[in-house]
Amino acid sequence: MIHSSSQVEAKRIGSGTTIWQFVVILEGAEIGSDCNICSHCFIENNVRIGNRVTVKSGVQMWDGIVIDDDVFVGPNVTFTNDLWPRSKQHLSSYPTTHLKRGASIGAGSVILPGISIGSGAMVGAGSVVTKDVPPQAMVYGNPARIIGYAKSDAPVRSQHFPADSGSSLNQMPETLKSSVQGVYLLKLSSFADLRGSLCVADVAKDLPFTPQRFFIVHDVPSKYVRGEHAHHVCEQFLVCAAGSCSVVVDDGCEREEFRLDVPNLGLYLPPLVWGIQYKFSPSASLLVFASHPYDPDDYIRDYNKFLLLSGSTSS
Repeated sequence: MIHSSSQVEAKRIGSGTTIWQFVVILEGAEIGSDCNICSHCFIENNVRIGNRVTVKSGVQMWDGIVIDDDVFVGPNVTFTNDLWPRSKQHLSSYPTTHLKRGASIGAGSVILPGISIGSGAMVGAGSVVTKDVPPQAMVYGNPARIIGYAKSDAPVRSQHFPADSGSSLNQMPETLKSSVQGVYLLKLSSFADLRGSLCVADVAKDLPFTPQRFFIVHDVPSKYVRGEHAHHVCEQFLVCAAGSCSVVVDDGCEREEFRLDVPNLGLYLPPLVWGIQYKFSPSASLLVFASHPYDPDDYIRDYNKFLLLSGSTSS
């Protein structure tokens, strides 16, 4: 359905798409099936919109916008396609701004040119997005920063030990399994007296593997995110030796978030688990033991490739 008050010149519009009042769509635009384009929107020539996309009222989409299937664009979202705009001056080509499958953009947000919004990501209302947004990330603010992670088909289950486990650390079992395949929390030996506290582990006996290297992540501003990758074969064991940070683990089907804030709790990550570390406290030092020497080819940095390798998707 195309409302009589709209000016639609595009020829490539899928079946079941509805275009409401006072919408202008230029000839070169492509729009998929079962979309809903609400009133007072403008869509320029070099714009590609997938299937089942909702675009609420007051949105302008300029050349260079690519929107995948199942994306939601809230009212009065502002897209841009030129970092240095001048009147009567035009670029020979425009950077691609890509909203990937299932992403949602909150009302009144501003999206700078050349940005990629990852699959399933959510941008909070009124945010100014200046950098790429990872898959499933929730971002908010000006500039937008990651405040959490979510899935479109299941809520994130957040566990903070020991506070949210319903028992004290002393009562906690030696290992606590995650809903994410192969991931578990391991309690290390700890001793305290008037001189202070001591955390100790026999590497060969207590850790899940014999480490071949370690590294320490520290001095990370709280707005930054580390990790965002998986490994083909390398195993990891994470201990926050000082301060605190949050770790998101994801096997492609389940996702869980852990808060590491005591040095005698370690989190084991097997291969083919996507790991993200964020919400670092100012004093945080994250100690990471690895089962293999550094090998750049062992890293999986593309989330869609990770989903294919983990068997979570067929496309």
